[in-house]
Amino acid sequence: MKSMLNHRAPLISSSSSSSPTNSFITRLLLLLTLLPVSLACLAFILQWRGGGLADPASASVISSTSVPGGGNSDLNHEVFPGMETVSSVSPKAHQSSSSDCSNLARSSSPSFPYYGDWNFGVDSNLKPKICITTSTSAGLDQILPWMFYHKVLGVSTFFLFVEGKAATPTISKVLESIPGVKVIYRTKDLEEKQAKSRIWNETWLSSFFYKPCNYELFVKQSLNMEMAIVMAREAGMDWILHLDTDELIYPAGAREHSLRRLLLDVPPNVDMVIFPNYESSVERDDIKDPFTEVSMFKKNYDHLPKDTYFGMYKEATRNNPNYFLTYGNGKSVARVQDHLRPNGAHRWHNYMKTPNEIKLEEAAVLHYTYAKFSDLTSRRDRCGCKPTKEDVKRCFMLDFDRSAFIIASTATEEEMLSWYREHVVWGDKEVKTKLLRKGILTRIYSPMVVIQALKESGVFSAVVSSASSTNLSKKNFLASMHKSNSSRSESLTSKDKESQGISARRHLLGAESAVPPLSPPGMEHAGLVTED
Repeated sequence: MKSMLNHRAPLISSSSSSSPTNSFITRLLLLLTLLPVSLACLAFILQWRGGGLADPASASVISSTSVPGGGNSDLNHEVFPGMETVSSVSPKAHQSSSSDCSNLARSSSPSFPYYGDWNFGVDSNLKPKICITTSTSAGLDQILPWMFYHKVLGVSTFFLFVEGKAATPTISKVLESIPGVKVIYRTKDLEEKQAKSRIWNETWLSSFFYKPCNYELFVKQSLNMEMAIVMAREAGMDWILHLDTDELIYPAGAREHSLRRLLLDVPPNVDMVIFPNYESSVERDDIKDPFTEVSMFKKNYDHLPKDTYFGMYKEATRNNPNYFLTYGNGKSVARVQDHLRPNGAHRWHNYMKTPNEIKLEEAAVLHYTYAKFSDLTSRRDRCGCKPTKEDVKRCFMLDFDRSAFIIASTATEEEMLSWYREHVVWGDKEVKTKLLRKGILTRIYSPMVVIQALKESGVFSAVVSSASSTNLSKKNFLASMHKSNSSRSESLTSKDKESQGISARRHLLGAESAVPPLSPPGMEHAGLVTED
């Protein structure tokens, strides 16, 4: 027995010596198992309590916003400076009493650090003071987002020359109630006053007289701009901008998302600032609200390398008459000063000097043209021309407008939709991706962010509600009821007034014809264009 115990002793000793090693390995394995579990739990707790570091790209107002009709949006790829939001959302949306404002009434509470309420009262000492003038027949669903977007950018004053739908009592009542807005109706008295104006009796605009549709609108815009200059001076404005209600300023390159900041940095010797325009490139045929549903734009020739522009011209044009569907020569903002005059809807001029102008390298005008399928018929319904290749030349300055008018006047609904998809909608994903990579197309989200936030904050419904509870003065009410919608018999551009003042028109020394809407350079210019 003793020998047997002696024989087993080494084995017992060996087993005892390995016990500490096994214990260490067991503890190490336990530690390695518990460590990642503990870290995961800690991360979960921090995220749940909001203590983690947020992705800067998701810190914007639209991190939980979806684009109407388009599912979840990738709007959070771009942060809008100063638009951090309060997370609380009221459960019920405000309801609008206006028939064309139903899609403007939403509710939540984003924070606007620059403005206290929907009045957007701008400090009277804030410089520079900017005003926008426009001629419009649109409804509140277009005018209010357009206006308040530019209020966010720092525009304080609006001169609205209204007719058609915009001049109806229901809509004009709302517009007149907004601080900083002056509504001017196209009455017979206004037309008689404009017939005595300086530019009506000069030759630089006269080549556009006595023609229908686009030409008539162009003349009205110029005459309205002349009146707006006078009102801008009386209001103490520093800058004046003519902009249509389907156009938004995109102040890229400024230190803030602000037109005021952009113009504050302009040297004092500059008289005019040109904004090249980008054109909306829609990706669906059922767009209802372009300002919040369109994020893709085609860049202007002025903002592209020339070899890229001409090298990709065919793909970008897509068998349309020009690179852009409509105009490509941008819009301009002018310093309010002595002897300022309009030079057509796209430019300003001065009676006493050639304006010193600069063209911005990043900022642009976003033009939402033909963004809705209904734009085909709405343009057609505003013009009484015959749908022939010869007659449309009297009515429209640009080739695409002429083609669109003929299609809208002669085709069936199904044929119109097919044409719209082929010529306007960007449905080819491969071509779209290629042009985005080349820089011909670009994504711009800031206007969507701002306008969507304004909607969700209840700004537009508050405007309508405030107007409904406010009694307009008897004078304003009578003006809205007795306005003229500029019928053909009363229009300044009608044939029966062709002889009015024609013998007295003055030729300005060195003055050329007003600058019309112009298409961007075509391939015929490829060999003539050099880098600036």
